[in-house]
Amino acid sequence: MSQTNRIFFLSVGFFVFSFFGIHAQSTPYFEGQVVVHENLDQKMRAALPYFNPANEDTKLLKEKPQYLVQFTQSQWSQLQNSEAIYLVLNSDTVPIRASGDLVLHPKSIGNTFTMQILTENKGELSVLNGLPKRGFRFTLVDAFPEKPFFTKDTITFGILLLLLAMVFYTSAQPSGFWKKFHVFLPALLLCYLLPSILSSLNIIGAEWIEADAYGNGVKAKSGIYQISSRYLLPASLILLTLSLDLKAVFKLGWKAVAMFLTGTIGVIIGGPIAILIVSIFSPETVGGESFDAVWRGLATLAGSWIGGGANQTAMLEVYKYNQDKYGAMVLVDIVVANIWMAVLLFGISKKERIDRWFKADNSDIEDMKKRVEDYESSVVRVPNLKDLMIILGIAFTAVSLSHWGADSMVEMLKSVPSVQDPTSVMNTFADHFFWLVMIVTILGVVLSFTPLKRYEGAGASRMGSVFIYVLVASIGMKMDLSSVVNNPGLLVVGLIWMSVHALMMILVAKLIKAPFFFLAVGSKANIGGAASAPIVAAAFHPSLASVGVILAIFGYVLGTIGALASAELMRIVSEG
Repeated sequence: MSQTNRIFFLSVGFFVFSFFGIHAQSTPYFEGQVVVHENLDQKMRAALPYFNPANEDTKLLKEKPQYLVQFTQSQWSQLQNSEAIYLVLNSDTVPIRASGDLVLHPKSIGNTFTMQILTENKGELSVLNGLPKRGFRFTLVDAFPEKPFFTKDTITFGILLLLLAMVFYTSAQPSGFWKKFHVFLPALLLCYLLPSILSSLNIIGAEWIEADAYGNGVKAKSGIYQISSRYLLPASLILLTLSLDLKAVFKLGWKAVAMFLTGTIGVIIGGPIAILIVSIFSPETVGGESFDAVWRGLATLAGSWIGGGANQTAMLEVYKYNQDKYGAMVLVDIVVANIWMAVLLFGISKKERIDRWFKADNSDIEDMKKRVEDYESSVVRVPNLKDLMIILGIAFTAVSLSHWGADSMVEMLKSVPSVQDPTSVMNTFADHFFWLVMIVTILGVVLSFTPLKRYEGAGASRMGSVFIYVLVASIGMKMDLSSVVNNPGLLVVGLIWMSVHALMMILVAKLIKAPFFFLAVGSKANIGGAASAPIVAAAFHPSLASVGVILAIFGYVLGTIGALASAELMRIVSEG
């Protein structure tokens, strides 16, 4: 069958399917194609494995040298009303006629293609509605990487819980081998490290590529981290905040804020310093021109390490870093941040020794812990089934209210241009996770003033700690230790950057005699945000988790501003 006839029959078939409303079954027509489905709204398209506007690495095509792009009715209308139409493949722009759907033939296996459709009216170019602003990419490969041995979450979750059970069983041994073993490898560190080892050995995994029915690769990922961070984390924050003594939190004073801001400044200046150092022995690692300039990519790291994902996306929008190279920056972000997380978890097991070296006065922290422990002992009881069900009801009712509130806030702010602008410092308020953490924290504080606080005596904080440790294991699963050696140049930049941040934290903590708790939590409130700051804080004591959340919220607010400052400094040292 000729290519023209194929397109004709496909177009007719597509029209018939659309006419009779059988568009809900989203099935590709032939091998290698990618279909823009008609009559599907953006949310429905995002759920399709074959075309995902939110994911620019939508599909890996295995030895399939062609694919089809079909247009929706609204897109056809825009195309037909345009004076001229251009197809942009990578950096090549060619005029086209919109007389039929497009069949594209990549030149060779191994190329990555970024596609855009531009329409021209009165000299103004605009991207075709319904397609991503930067186009979408397809990478042709000879073979897909091997999938993890276990890909089902039902199995992976059991493995993670088994690891946690083993760690806590061995760490509770009063003497013998395991007692000595956990002196060097603390329980909390192992809860993080063991899943990362299994992930590195490809036994379990957080993300992988798997072939679809047509032999093409689509991204697949475990949902365990999503569930842990969006459900178990907010539930743990509620339960860990029930026994909160707000006066004691405020009594912690200025040192907590000082250490947090020190962490922010460390990230801002760490990037430029890392570029200067690496440029001495490997200038090509931190070089690049125009939108390939490495400093533009490192700006996204600054956004992530001061605020979070929303701030990272803002930096990508502001500095327009080459999307084909952005994956390497994400790798550095994950690897370096997780290495630092492991260092802090190890440091927590030596916190008394570190505090002595800092000459820190941690009496306020100990006072807060004691007040919580005293309250717990005054209401403690053996929990029965009713208590446990009520505790779960409190936690997940608050979680559902927080999700509902976050959805409402995001929807309400859709009409605010500055909030929806990815380049604006206000864009943080468009982030669902920001509002989720904010609302759940407020609910937790409010509940701490109600009679529900007495459920601390039935084990509310212990239940919250269980959720926290599941989150720790799910974060560990995302860390592939083998990736440390895959991109040594940029990893060196990231490690130097993080070292500057760490050194500043240590020096200031020594200077102001701040406890290690403030150093660890202040750092993770920047580097890890609300997903990991409560983990580190709760490792000192469950009652301290709320301190990590409060500081992390500051990080969201300062993220874009601090990242812009860091990016401009990196630009100056790179171009100077």
